[in-house]
Amino acid sequence: MANLKDIQRKIKSVSSTQKTTRAMKLVSTAKLRRAEDLAKRSRLYAEKMNQVLAEIAGRIECSKIGGLDDNRFFAPEENPKMIDIIFVTADKGLCGGFNIQTIKATKNLIAKYQEKKVKIRLRGVGKKGIEYFKYNEVELYDEVVGLSSKPDKAKSDEFIQASIEDFKLGKTDAVYIVYNGYKNMITQELHVNKILPIDASDYDCDQTKQKSTLEIEAQDEEHMLNSLVETYAKYNMYYTLIDSVAAEHSARMQAMDTATNNAKEMVKALNVQYNKARQAAITTELIEIISGVESMK
Repeated sequence: MANLKDIQRKIKSVSSTQKTTRAMKLVSTAKLRRAEDLAKRSRLYAEKMNQVLAEIAGRIECSKIGGLDDNRFFAPEENPKMIDIIFVTADKGLCGGFNIQTIKATKNLIAKYQEKKVKIRLRGVGKKGIEYFKYNEVELYDEVVGLSSKPDKAKSDEFIQASIEDFKLGKTDAVYIVYNGYKNMITQELHVNKILPIDASDYDCDQTKQKSTLEIEAQDEEHMLNSLVETYAKYNMYYTLIDSVAAEHSARMQAMDTATNNAKEMVKALNVQYNKARQAAITTELIEIISGVESMK
């Protein structure tokens, strides 16, 4: 039977852990409410931007001879030689499988292109993912810590700008972003998004003409499209960070809730164990006293 003091020490330790996990759950719940609201508003902006981008691109594709064939931003990804993969993980742990899911998806994407003999430039956002790939001796072309926990538009733009410029210059043939996004309070959704080039294969010219509401001079469309694509790529990076941090708080809230419940169950089990041990000790003492009295008769 375990020593009573040892059991008491375990109960105290687990109870202390339970208080910590409960506090962390409350903090994550509060942060999630703010992050969730920002993610929802940012999603609306991103959807509207994508709608405008698709409309302008559709008009060019359907009105110009050759369409978007001469625009690198819309060139089909055929026989790529080098691609950029950007992954976004958290700077902290204690959020269940949130980080490892992103890491696994990134590894799968790397393996997919390596089989095709395509060179990979890996760019990392978030301490946990960076530490993982460095530990496994995977070279990182670029990295940043602190941005995934506190999304900043200016720093986000600066980070993605290098990938945009290299794509424009033909140094890379595609840009992917891999991250775990927010779906609802209890669910995260893994995303593997190809940011560049943009797929223009599904434009319906008849539908584009009917739905078009923009009044733009024909000679300005190409310039506006290129400017909008860069804005689109930058905002997708920023939205990724916002969506990821909301998902992180959601995952941590669930992980801490599970940890709190597990600690509660463990305290119950330890209390039962303690009561049994105390009862056994009392019984042993009574037997010793009775035996002593009997021996004196």
